[in-house]
This record gives sequence, structure tokens and C-alpha cells, in this order.
Amino acid sequence: MKILLLGATGDVGRATLDQAVQRGHVITAVARRPDALVAGAPNQIKQVALDVLEMQEDLADLAGNHDVIISALRPIEGQEPLLVPMTRAALGAASAADIPILVTGGAALLKLADGSGHTVLSAPDFLPDSVRPIAEACAAQDALLDTRPDVAWTCLRPPAMLHDGPCKGRYTWGQDTLVIDSEGQSEISFADFGSALIDLAEQSSRPNRRLTVAWGMAA
Repeated sequence: MKILLLGATGDVGRATLDQAVQRGHVITAVARRPDALVAGAPNQIKQVALDVLEMQEDLADLAGNHDVIISALRPIEGQEPLLVPMTRAALGAASAADIPILVTGGAALLKLADGSGHTVLSAPDFLPDSVRPIAEACAAQDALLDTRPDVAWTCLRPPAMLHDGPCKGRYTWGQDTLVIDSEGQSEISFADFGSALIDLAEQSSRPNRRLTVAWGMAA
């Protein structure tokens, strides 16, 4: 496949790039700063320096020669509200090129596995104050998706904890509730999250849907 990967130098982006390379796909790796692009890339990776907010027409043109877009875009700390316009630009490129897009979402609107009905964002004392801005931005990003029925999008939302770690090659899928393991933990490594994104990219059926993935068994 020809994959256009946005946010290729972030944690999720790098992990997704590694998984795509291992599976033999051809990737256009997009990042805003030229000095942050992947160094020593193999022949199957094309590196492009592009700001998705400032160069939206260029992004749409670039998308036209690809099979799917994977958006791993994340704003820097302090600029969390930019997640919505960044995602809007990615969706616009997918619409212009008439190709599907996989969007890295957030866990904010996933329900807790305790049956309380609370989400990660609404549950009292669940989120540290330091991550509330990005959680609120992810909730707004999620709402944006429903305004784009013209785009074949899939949103993959991470579990409560997304961190460095091994690629175990196994994970459990869920929909609107945090996936937990036998000890009640909801977590996955960047490597396995990237692998799950490539799993979705390789699927031929692309209904508009929201999914989540984590290690362990679903609640």
C-alpha cells in the first residue's frame, strides 16, 4: 500500500512508520520541521516537510497519490486546541483525494470499565490536570468527525495509558469502553498501537467507526 503518514516524527507516528516498513508498505512520512524527519530512512520511505495548517492545498495534492492517510497528528503542549484544525486539514485532504483516513483519537470519551457511565474525561479525579487540555481537545476532535460524512474515516482511540514498551503483537479491540486486562489496567505500547493502525489500514472495509485497542481482555 501507499500510505501518507501525518505526524511521522511523534511517538505514535514513529511506531506506525516502523510497523508499516516491516510489512513492506510504501510510506510518505510528513512532518512540519525538516530537521525532525526520520533519519536514515529506507528506500520505501519518502520524507516530506509540510505544515498541515499552513499548506493545506499542498497536503491535498500530496494525498492524491496514496491509498490511505494515517493521521498521528498531535499539537505541542500549550497549543492543544490546534488538534481540531489539524484534523480538519487531514480530513479535507482525504476528501479531496477520495481516499480513506485513519485518525489517532484520544481516550477522553471512552467509558470507564466500572459500569459507572462516566468517561475518562467526565469521571471525577480520573485525569490529572496536566493532561486535561489534550483530553478536551480530543473530545472536540471526536465531535468534528461526525460533521464529515463525506470522508471514509476510522478513529482509533488509545487506552488510558499509551507509553513506550515492547511490541507484543497481541491486543484486544473495543469500541466505546476502555479495554482492561485481568488486573484492571488499560494500557498499550506505542509499538502495538502503531501495529493496530496498520492492521486497520490493511482492511478493505472502511465504515465510519470509532475503535479502541489495548493489551488484555475487554471488560
